[in-house]
Amino acid sequence: MGVGGIQGATVDHRAVFFDRDGTLNRAVIRDGKAFPPPTVADFELYPGVPEALQALKAAGFLLVVVTNQPDVGAGLQRREEVEQMHARLRALVPIDDVRVCYHTEDDRCDCRKPRPEMLRSAARELNINLAASYMIGDRWRDVGAGRHAGCITIFIRNSYDERQPDDYDLAVDSVLEAVQAILSNRV
Repeated sequence: MGVGGIQGATVDHRAVFFDRDGTLNRAVIRDGKAFPPPTVADFELYPGVPEALQALKAAGFLLVVVTNQPDVGAGLQRREEVEQMHARLRALVPIDDVRVCYHTEDDRCDCRKPRPEMLRSAARELNINLAASYMIGDRWRDVGAGRHAGCITIFIRNSYDERQPDDYDLAVDSVLEAVQAILSNRV
């Protein structure tokens, strides 16, 4: 059976893909570099994120988090701690799916952003139309993954001491501003 009980039917959903740290929740900044919160107790959403994501959900978007968590692969953070953060995230906002890459750069996996596999696998499994979807993130890797997947990309400006993206559709100062742009069809 297809979607909605009609044999052979498919629905191409629109989605908003989100990076996690520095986009939905506060990242830990050390020496100009962004890092994930070390524990679930340190996991804090930015103000207004629950309401903004609820507005997207009400507008019919699927909401998918796609996050690199290489500290797990490097042995610096426990996978269970990351999964507890995702359980907390799901309790606070209406997320449809969370995709995680636990690999380090040295693993050369297909799922680590800026590679697009997390977005593409979510699209296959959730019937998402990538060309009608958005990727929001605060790092060049997020923009790259969205661009490679064929999404509209929204970059959240930051002051990190790292490479900045140069190929995005819109730059904003917060996820709230990104959501307003999506809902008002400005991007």
